[in-house]
Amino acid sequence: VGIKRARGGSDDDRTRLARLMPTALPQQYKRFGHLRTSSLRRELVQGAACADKRTAVHNIMVLSNKNLNRTKVTIALMMMLACRTTSVRAFVPTSRKTNFARSAALQRHYATTEKTEAPAPPSTNPTSYPFAEVEPKWQKYWKEHSTFRTPERDTSKPKKYVLDMFPYPSGAGLHVGHPEGYTASDVMARYWRMKGFDVLHPIGWDSFGLPAEQFAIQTGAQPAETTASNIANFKRQLQMLGFSYDWDREIATTDVDYVKWTQWIFLQLFNKGLAEQSEVSVNWCAALGTVLANEEVIDGLSERGSYPVERLPLRQWVLKITNYADRLLDGLEGLDWPAGTLTAQQQWIGKSIGSSIDFAVEGDEKITVFTTRPDTLMGVTYVTLAPEHPLVEKVTTDERKEEVFEYVETTKSRSDLDRTSSKEKTGVFTGGYATHPLDESIKVPIWVGDYVLGSYGTGAVMAVPAHDSRDFEFAQKFGLDIKWVVAPEGTSVDDLEREEAFPGQGELVNSGEFDGLKSTDAKTAIIDKLEEMKKGGAETTYKLRDWVFSRQRYWGEPIPIYFPVDFPEGVDPSTQDPREEGCDHTIQFDQPIPVAEKDLPLKLPVMEDFQPGDDPAGCLARAKDWRYFQEDGKWFARETNTMPQWAGSCWYYFRFTDSKNGEAAFSSKADSDWMPVDLYVGGAEHAVLHLLYARFWHQVLFDLGYTTNPEPFQKLVHQGMILGSDGEKMSKSRGNVVNPDDIVSAQGADALRMYEMFMGPLEAVKPWQTNQVAGIVRFMQRVYTVTSTAAANRSEEMDDETLRIMHKTMKKVTQDIESMSFNTAISALMVYTNHLQSLQDKVPVEAAEKLALMISPFGPHLGEECWNMMRHEESLAYEPWVEFDEELCVDDMISMGVQVNGKARGEITIPAEADQNAAVAAAKEVERVQAQLKGKEIKKIIYVPGRILNLIAK
Repeated sequence: VGIKRARGGSDDDRTRLARLMPTALPQQYKRFGHLRTSSLRRELVQGAACADKRTAVHNIMVLSNKNLNRTKVTIALMMMLACRTTSVRAFVPTSRKTNFARSAALQRHYATTEKTEAPAPPSTNPTSYPFAEVEPKWQKYWKEHSTFRTPERDTSKPKKYVLDMFPYPSGAGLHVGHPEGYTASDVMARYWRMKGFDVLHPIGWDSFGLPAEQFAIQTGAQPAETTASNIANFKRQLQMLGFSYDWDREIATTDVDYVKWTQWIFLQLFNKGLAEQSEVSVNWCAALGTVLANEEVIDGLSERGSYPVERLPLRQWVLKITNYADRLLDGLEGLDWPAGTLTAQQQWIGKSIGSSIDFAVEGDEKITVFTTRPDTLMGVTYVTLAPEHPLVEKVTTDERKEEVFEYVETTKSRSDLDRTSSKEKTGVFTGGYATHPLDESIKVPIWVGDYVLGSYGTGAVMAVPAHDSRDFEFAQKFGLDIKWVVAPEGTSVDDLEREEAFPGQGELVNSGEFDGLKSTDAKTAIIDKLEEMKKGGAETTYKLRDWVFSRQRYWGEPIPIYFPVDFPEGVDPSTQDPREEGCDHTIQFDQPIPVAEKDLPLKLPVMEDFQPGDDPAGCLARAKDWRYFQEDGKWFARETNTMPQWAGSCWYYFRFTDSKNGEAAFSSKADSDWMPVDLYVGGAEHAVLHLLYARFWHQVLFDLGYTTNPEPFQKLVHQGMILGSDGEKMSKSRGNVVNPDDIVSAQGADALRMYEMFMGPLEAVKPWQTNQVAGIVRFMQRVYTVTSTAAANRSEEMDDETLRIMHKTMKKVTQDIESMSFNTAISALMVYTNHLQSLQDKVPVEAAEKLALMISPFGPHLGEECWNMMRHEESLAYEPWVEFDEELCVDDMISMGVQVNGKARGEITIPAEADQNAAVAAAKEVERVQAQLKGKEIKKIIYVPGRILNLIAK
């Protein structure tokens, strides 16, 4: 890469490098293009520009670990010298130190570098980049000029709606992991503005929910007050990072105006028959005073606080998302989403095509199961019921009741997720038997097992241990029969490995009249037989369950429903007041009445004591003056459950398009102007629930005619998690949280932004290293210095090399931003900046201006300042993006390696358009190639233009 280009090395450095390099080292080893290992080549190229070269060299050495040859060691040592590394040993993997130490080059390096550290070269920068002055200046400018206010939609121009999964404003504020996704979306928003798009880039706050309520309880304040304080802190932090949000469209799910339209959407669901009450077995946590999702229960305890959780049947509001199961599945087609997220949604919906089958039990009862493998029906050796199945008590014999009921009670404290994810199989025999549907002489034992869920399917499964791994493990543990009924085609059942289940398809055996049929044909034949016998038939089922929508807590949207209140017969209602203690009354929950739309929003009452209690009706049941009211002489009671935190985040993207509309949630014009969201950025932890719920609400609004787009989010990107420096998830308990305020104060917002984009691929999980931010700071200083030089000297001349490098960089950065490969885009800018710095006082004005434009999406304050130094008074936010000339991105002359019989023997420089004959002719002029070809005949030529020439000679 050249010491001079990497750090402005001196003649002494070059002398040391010459002494370090083996004399036989071929010329092409001084280039990167010949290296076959693309990952090593990338590390070298990026390392050449990387400001934090210790990390770059370490990466090189790790990549070289398995093939630690002389060439790679030498190149790595070149890098070490260029970055003034004091000790090579710090970079050598422990397992390779012996082999590494054998390098003669390394021994010479020890002799000259281990004793003393090379002094740092004097700074060539006349002034340091004053980020502490620049960043507030441009943030003030953007605010005063409303630079990022969303424009009135010009339909003659393309649009981009760029959206972040809006943050939950916790009391702790942001840590450095949070801005990663926000920075990525901001890079795209700034880039698309400069590309001429109308851009909507809003921000808001997901501010309802249990954590906010718990924080308020702990601090002794009202949730409204603590939430407002948390939002203010989050807003300050986001603004200090220079994100180009349209703050005029800021919303919070707790805003009264927003709550109104969330409640309005609930009423649309209610009127459409998609919101109804049901008695549901839920995870009730008395300490938290609310129902918890399965994912929030671990080993029978709440994830938050580790409080006891039990399964209770409660009256709940549920949204019938199952009505949209097929639509939600089909709608995934054509979306530009990560493959893992698409798969997760498909698996969560869990569409299965199979058969329902009835097993008769005593007393005219039957156990109905669903299976996708009816071809294995003759292999059933037991049936398992969920502990909550209604037939458990009926099929359990007297002598087994105590053990069975004790087992059932034990499972009540375990969530569905905990039960299904547990590797240990538990169960108990009921003492009862069911009759096989195809052969009444076969009696099948009935077991109870907690791995079967009452909320999924029929709450019962037919167990075929020979052909299902889970059933096989259960049968082995409890000594149950295993009957093999399917064998791979062309084999017999005797050929099967009996140590594990065979879940595949094949030909039926031990299946009576169905023997010899292939699995596919047997499924059809057995289903037909079941239908004929009226003991089952074809059926499609889904894993997806209806959405339990109630929460028994204070800090959430009130559900806009109320119920009539009745009094004992013969009692005059006008003399009664249900708010008084001892008033005998009954709330008619089976007669829900929607709040009139004109009376929305239904606001939360202010409560001094909003702590949860052990009453499943929720703390709002204690707000009697709010709960009970009279209308036309009759008493009514409001619903005391509130909505889950998911509710507000299900439709916020719509409100951003029309945030000030007081007459509707959003207008049809706003929908046609901005929907769907073109880029949605957020964590992979929301791959299922938030995205599935939002799509469900969206499709309902689509059916009601409020939107013309069937799907809300066209492209989805998940940023990878940024871990603490210890490689663990950032958390207060681990003490590895890094506050962005500290980084911004010490090194600037742009340094934080660019470091996070340079750490690696956006989707990758990466550990935070504060000391590496300094490398980005040095790069920013070089950008500032180069631009200052160009602004001072106003050079208009540009040599051909600089012109071509500029256009190649513009192409590379443009393509990398389009693909959201931000780390390689910044790397290209580093290389470009290094070249401009090598020009000293002859940096062309145009080259510096292009640099300012390209750096601005990543470091907007630096970009603006550099643009301003180039005598531009207006912000560059809407300046046209750089355009490259494809012809200038192709070199007139190219260098490429030459091999003889597969071994590198030299390098040639030829015109880019040179054909094979010209390349071979040039190769024959290379002295080392001539030596290898002497007395031999070229039998074959392998020529890849621009990359390699290999001469096979004998």
